Amino acid sequence: MKIRPLNDRILVKRLEEEETTAGGIIIPDSAKEKPAEGEIVAVGPGKLNDHGERVAMDVKTGDRVLFSKYGGTDVKIEGEDYLIMREDDILGVVES
Repeated sequence: MKIRPLNDRILVKRLEEEETTAGGIIIPDSAKEKPAEGEIVAVGPGKLNDHGERVAMDVKTGDRVLFSKYGGTDVKIEGEDYLIMREDDILGVVES
């Protein structure tokens, strides 16, 4: 199934947190926080400005991004968990 976000929305797949710490301590699922980093799976065409023209998105598919912990809406697509959020909810792009 293909999902095409509308306007300035972005479909993000959360990246998994590490299972153990640097010291080798295993973190149980109940103690883990939701990761605030993910990979963009799909982007919308951009939002319309006051003149009816599309404003291009600053992010693209495949970018690793940081977002606020409580940002976006959780959705489940074909058994996979994703987030749909606005471009404004993105805090930054992780560059390698």
